[in-house]
Amino acid sequence: MADNSARIKELEDELSKTPYNKRTQGHIGKVKAQIARLREAQEASGGGGGGSGYQVRRTGDGTVILVGYPSAGKSTLLNVLTNQESEVGAYAFTTLTVIPGLLEFNGAQIQVLDVPGIVAGAASGKGRGKEVLATMRSADLCILLLDATRTHEVKSIRKEVYDAGIRLDEPVPDVRITKKAKDGISIGRTVPTPELSDELIVDMLSTFRIFNADVVIRSPVTADQFIDCIRGNRKYMPSLLVVNKIDLLSPQRAEKVLSDLKADLGISASQKVGIDTLKEKIFSSLHLIRVWMKEPGKDADLEEPLIIRKGSTIRDVAAKIHRDFERKFKFARVTGDSAKFPNQRQGLDHVIADNDIIELHSR
Repeated sequence: MADNSARIKELEDELSKTPYNKRTQGHIGKVKAQIARLREAQEASGGGGGGSGYQVRRTGDGTVILVGYPSAGKSTLLNVLTNQESEVGAYAFTTLTVIPGLLEFNGAQIQVLDVPGIVAGAASGKGRGKEVLATMRSADLCILLLDATRTHEVKSIRKEVYDAGIRLDEPVPDVRITKKAKDGISIGRTVPTPELSDELIVDMLSTFRIFNADVVIRSPVTADQFIDCIRGNRKYMPSLLVVNKIDLLSPQRAEKVLSDLKADLGISASQKVGIDTLKEKIFSSLHLIRVWMKEPGKDADLEEPLIIRKGSTIRDVAAKIHRDFERKFKFARVTGDSAKFPNQRQGLDHVIADNDIIELHSR
C-alpha cells in the first residue's frame, strides 16, 4: 500500500507538470487511468476510499446529508431544519456519529443526516473520513456547508468527495462497456469524443486488465468520466453549496463571497436567516412533486399530498399507495398539467405533473 501511495504521488506530480493540449491528452489519459487503477488496489486492500459508513436506516421521501469541515455549523443547521436536537459546541468534532433528523416541508418528510466534519485526507481514512464519505452514498442530495469565514475549504471538501468516488452535479455518462471472451476491443460512438481516441480507450481498458469488450458511447465524456465508467462504482447526486454564518460578514462582503463561490445560498443557522429558502431548495433539488388523491365519487384530498419524484408515472403512484393497486389497476382519471382536459382517462405509463389530481380505478 505504501508503494502504491508513493507511485500515485509520482504520477500526480507528473500530471501537474504536464500541459494539456492535443499532443499530451492521450498521455494524460493513460496516467489518469494508472492512478485510478492504483487507487482501486488501495481500496481493495482497505487502504482508503472505501469504508462501510455509518448505519442509518433510510426513511421519508428523500435523504439529505450535511457535509463540511468541523464547526461549520452542521449540527445547528440540523436543529433548525428538523425537530432533532443535535449537540452543538463551539469546537471541532462535536458530532461523533451520524445524527438523523426529519424535515417536514410541503407535505414531504425528508431525512437529514448530520455527520462528523471531514478533514483533508478524509477519502484516505483520516479522521472519520471514510465512514462519512461512505455514508454519503446512501443520500439523494448533498449540502456542502461552508463557514463564511473559511470559504477556502470548499476546494478541499470537493476533492475529498471526488476522491471517494462521489460525483456531484454531474450527469451519469451514457457509456456501456460489455466484457467478452475474445475478439479484442470494439468501439462504437453516437457522439463525438474529442478527448478519447480509439487508441486511448484501448490503453485505458488494458490498464484495468480489460482486453476484450464492446464499448458503446452515447454521450460526450472526458477521460476522467470514461475511467469512472470502467470502474463502475461511482455515485452521482445533486448538491447545494450553502454558506453558513453569513451574518458575520458585511452585506457587501457577503454578496461578493456568494458570487465568487457561485453558492446556491447564504444562511445563518444560528440566527435562522435563509432557512425557509433553503427548505424550498432542498425540496426542488430532490425533484419532489405533490399529487392529490381522489376517491371515485368524492372530493379530492387537498390536505395531505402524496409525495413522488418528478418524472413518475401512474404506476409509481399506484405502487406507492399499495402494491395491490398496481396489480388490480383498471384506469386512472387525471386532472392537472399532465392532462389535456379534466378527468382525462390514463393508463399506468402516464407521466404525472406537480399538483395533479389522480383518481385510481381498480378491478
